[in-house]
Amino acid sequence: MSAPASSWYARRGKRLLDVALAAPLLLLAVPLLLPLAAALAVQNNGAWLFRQRRPGLHGRLFTFYKLQTMTSQRDAHGQLLPDADRLPRLGRWVRATSLDELPQLWNVLRGDISLVGPRPLLEQYLPLYSPEQARRHNVRPGITGWAQVNGRNAISWEQKFILDVWYVDHQSFKLDLRILALTIERVLGSHDISTPGQATTTAFTGTSPAPSDQSPPLA
Repeated sequence: MSAPASSWYARRGKRLLDVALAAPLLLLAVPLLLPLAAALAVQNNGAWLFRQRRPGLHGRLFTFYKLQTMTSQRDAHGQLLPDADRLPRLGRWVRATSLDELPQLWNVLRGDISLVGPRPLLEQYLPLYSPEQARRHNVRPGITGWAQVNGRNAISWEQKFILDVWYVDHQSFKLDLRILALTIERVLGSHDISTPGQATTTAFTGTSPAPSDQSPPLA
C-alpha cells in the first residue's frame, strides 16, 4: 500500500487546492447565503446558523458550521420533537440541495476541514469506533468524501467507514477531483440525502468488526 500521507499533495497540495477553490466559492455564495439566512431565521425564531463541536484531524475538536434547517420545537415535556417534525418545507429543500453545507467553506478556509475527506461526525461517536474505523481521523474531514459519492446516507455506517478508511489510504489529487465532480452530479440529482424511511440519518451506536476482505464500491 502506498503512503499518501507522506506525498507532496497530502502535505501541501491538498491545502492549496482547498484555499484556491473555497475562497472564490464562499464569495460567490454570499449573495445566496444572505436571503437563505434571513428566510431560515424567520422559520427558526431568529436562529439561522447551526454550530456544533465536531472531531477533526486526529480527533481534535473544532466548531462546525451549517445553515440551521430544523426548528427547535419541543413537546409538552420540553423534549425536542422527532427530526421529521422539526424539518419544515424550507429546511427540507435547503437540506435536499445541500445548500446547508455552504458555511463549511469558512471551516475549509480556517483549516478545520478540507473540501474532500471523511465527513466530520458527532463527538459522542469517538469512543464507539473500532481501531480501524478511527483511522478516518488520520486526515482532515471534508465537506464531501468517498462515502458521500458512493451512497451517502443511503448506506450503513459500516459501509461509510470502510469507504472513509479507503480514502485515507488512497487520497490523491486525481481522486479528489473525481470526488468533487461526482459530488456536483449527486447534489444536482438530490441523491441519497437521508436514510431510507428517515428524515435525516440514524445515529451510530457502535458496530461489530467488519470482515477484512470487504472492499469499497467504486463510484
